Amino acid sequence: MGKFENSISVKLQKWIKKQKIFFVSTAPLSATGHINCSPKGLDSFRIIDDKTVVYEDLTGSGAETIAHVNENKRIVIMFCAFEGAPLIVRLYGEGEIITKNEEEFSTIQQLFTPRSGVRAYIKINLTRVSDSCGYSVPLYEFKQDRDVLDKWFDRKGEDGLVQYQKENNQISLDGLKALDF
Repeated sequence: MGKFENSISVKLQKWIKKQKIFFVSTAPLSATGHINCSPKGLDSFRIIDDKTVVYEDLTGSGAETIAHVNENKRIVIMFCAFEGAPLIVRLYGEGEIITKNEEEFSTIQQLFTPRSGVRAYIKINLTRVSDSCGYSVPLYEFKQDRDVLDKWFDRKGEDGLVQYQKENNQISLDGLKALDF
């Protein structure tokens, strides 16, 4: 049976920091809108305190998470143990989009290794932390992070990334506002 808390225990914080991948899910308010679930890696997740987490939102082909959080703030992060003892952890909360033109961006940026392509930070104020057994999650061995995205960022350059974001990241699949320029 899973447990429910309203914050991340010290023990769970240590476990989360060891994970190499997490999944982010959001949904629009519309019953016909598209639910989004995205895998994330590249050491892009940080715990600020027992009720606040943040991750790097890297430039990509869409901006569904940003659009959904802008609309309704709902977000869940899921971690699965792919090595060691089985465990699934979900962090539910209200998201906040921190873009480059906000003062908090540079403060959060200091928590991460410098990387091109960060279009925003997604900060989550946790409302519920749950865990479950994870008995059916398979075991996988981590080999390494992929460098394809970082190389793509470097080839695009800062101006090229901004142009790409203008062309691809202003509106969600469902027509919701994502990034402003």
